[in-house]
Amino acid sequence: MSYAIIGFGHIGQALAKAFARSGIEVSVATTRDPESFAADAAAIGPTVIPKKLADALKADVLFLAVRFESHPDVAKALPTWKGKTIVDVTNAYGVPPEQLEGQPSSKVVAQAFAGGRLVKGFNHLVAAVLDKDPAVHGGRRVVFLASDDDGAAAEIGALAGKLGFSPIKLGGLSEGGLLVQARGNSWGHLIFKDLVKFD
Repeated sequence: MSYAIIGFGHIGQALAKAFARSGIEVSVATTRDPESFAADAAAIGPTVIPKKLADALKADVLFLAVRFESHPDVAKALPTWKGKTIVDVTNAYGVPPEQLEGQPSSKVVAQAFAGGRLVKGFNHLVAAVLDKDPAVHGGRRVVFLASDDDGAAAEIGALAGKLGFSPIKLGGLSEGGLLVQARGNSWGHLIFKDLVKFD
């Protein structure tokens, strides 16, 4: 299984650190030339590999860590997303609900990435929290996952566990996805909730 993070701002770098802590190789890409962020990637660790966008998109699992407004540009990079699992880490705060046609933002993203299996996740924590080691006082930091594809949710849940997090599945995008999304001027009930699960 191969992994890539598309977007290398605060959230993208926080995700890259989670992969680096776990010793799991991950490609990172933006629309910029990889040389422009190679030093930042190297500072995180040797398992974080800067790549051109076209090369990073060859990965099996893609973390979409760009601004919500930029997701259509990324979606146009491949003719089909069949065989790919996309983890939607975006938030549509400030995007009018009418622009989303009343749908959860993750449904809009899923439509753009036609053929792909979409999981909403890792988006409810601010970068400064996501950046930290998820092992907290003997427990593990919670990440919420929502998907209309149970298999994809299980796959990303297993990966979240390997990255040190405690995944909690919230059901489908129209139910659970609403709890962890932002749109217009409102936040879902679980946005910003920094929870720790103890076994």
